[in-house]
Amino acid sequence: MEKYNDGGCCHHVTFIDQDGHRKTSTVPVVQELARQGLTQLPERFIRAPSKKNPIDDDSHSSGVSPKALPVINVAKLRAKWSDPEGRAEELAKLASGVRDWGLCLITEHGISSCVLHGVKDVVKSFFGLSFEEKKQTVGSYGKIDNMGYGRNFVKSEDQPLDWIDRLTMKAAPVGGDEGLNVWPQKPENFRQVTERYVLEARKVLDELLQALAEALSLERNVFVKYFDPTNSEINVRVNYYPPCPRPDLAQGITPHSDASALTLLMQFDATGGLQVLRDQKWLTLPWPTDALLVNVGDFLEIMSNGRLKSPWHRVVTQMEVERFSVALFYNPPSWTEIVPEPVDDSAGQDGGGGFRKVVVGDYLKHFYEISPTEDKQAIMYARV
Repeated sequence: MEKYNDGGCCHHVTFIDQDGHRKTSTVPVVQELARQGLTQLPERFIRAPSKKNPIDDDSHSSGVSPKALPVINVAKLRAKWSDPEGRAEELAKLASGVRDWGLCLITEHGISSCVLHGVKDVVKSFFGLSFEEKKQTVGSYGKIDNMGYGRNFVKSEDQPLDWIDRLTMKAAPVGGDEGLNVWPQKPENFRQVTERYVLEARKVLDELLQALAEALSLERNVFVKYFDPTNSEINVRVNYYPPCPRPDLAQGITPHSDASALTLLMQFDATGGLQVLRDQKWLTLPWPTDALLVNVGDFLEIMSNGRLKSPWHRVVTQMEVERFSVALFYNPPSWTEIVPEPVDDSAGQDGGGGFRKVVVGDYLKHFYEISPTEDKQAIMYARV
């Protein structure tokens, strides 16, 4: 086993062990390991493949045809009066695509390239800092939605670790991060640039919630009504995947579904890392860097009463390239009770049903307590 030196660059994590005891441990900082040019993978990152989660097995993973994944032109969804026929076609494509995949790519969304490039610049500037500078500029809060700079979902000292460094901030509601040092102070415009992106992205997410309801032949506001403009939550998570010496032994992110209603993702510098489980095979998504990706989360599966399903997905590592992604997790306020939309088989709304009312905060507590899991278990909490 190749030796590595963490140089004192470690994240501190706290967890409750199997005996109910609170323990604190340290985990290596992946970016610092990658900077050493390792040719072997440190033991803590080696993941044994399983039937449910093969790491690098050609019999279980393959690519997706670029034509198979739905690409939605948001500008057409907005053309209610100028191009009603084109809009109807786009709604039909949205319905079939998201029902089939649980996600879609979006183009012509109206978020300016200046805003998107600004996010890329501040993210790369932050991860260009030394570990010491990062720790000085932002805190880490494992108990509070894993906010700040650090690790998430570490539950034991012998748990295989993901090959990722991450940064998480609460962008909404206003004051939701009061008293927490979760926004980097370097670069100085990090928060300003990110919040501008969130402001524009939120409008797109609200439009998509309305369009999805309409596409499913539901009343237009049945989903967006849960999103109070003042109190709804948006968490921003920046994911950094350095080059990995052994992609066949490690994962970028463990398989999971999202504890959100919708997740909006942008990526830069590389593509090819995101995979979705479909028909018991892991499929690599054709996601060009100039498109945004919209992912159905568990809450939208519950709201839609199973008409839409949150996809089980993961991120694989790559040997020669580094990759960044920025995810916005959009949720109703924590005290909101979600009531699943009734399923009316006589109206042709098949494929749904079986969910009960849930309170957002209760579901999130359950989700974080049991994650990570081998398969999609958290959603069973909302099942009848």
